Amino acid sequence: MGEPIAAAAKEAPWYAAYPEAKSIAITMTRSDLLDMMKMGKKPGEDYILVDLRRADHEVGGAISGSINLPAQSLYPTIPTLYAMLKAAGIPLVIWYCGSSRGRGTRAAAWFADFIKDRNEDRVKIESIALLDGIKGWATAGDNYTSKMHEYDAEVWKSW
Repeated sequence: MGEPIAAAAKEAPWYAAYPEAKSIAITMTRSDLLDMMKMGKKPGEDYILVDLRRADHEVGGAISGSINLPAQSLYPTIPTLYAMLKAAGIPLVIWYCGSSRGRGTRAAAWFADFIKDRNEDRVKIESIALLDGIKGWATAGDNYTSKMHEYDAEVWKSW
């Protein structure tokens, strides 16, 4: 009877199926992102903001202008995402998850590896993780929560 639980406990994490990143993720503070927004920088033009949450994406809201690409399905799509950003001339991709200490930094590093491996001097795309992720953003006050869609204060009270 206890075998299914034991088997599940031994299951490798989702990211074990992919290579370990060679790059170390660069991070951006929430205040730097907020300053970009206040200066009129636009998601989809000046940067792309990627929410890597999967099941937890629907809870508490997301930063305005972000798209949802769950980390668990990201790695195989990196070449396509790179091609889209390159074609659109978007110079910055900012990744976040709950805390940006796992999925966020992993995605930023994987994408940085892909950029380096391309070795294209004329293409300038920077890959950065949002320090402290959505939890840091959603609990930092009204200046931040006003830049969220579907913000639910009740969800963030326990953080």
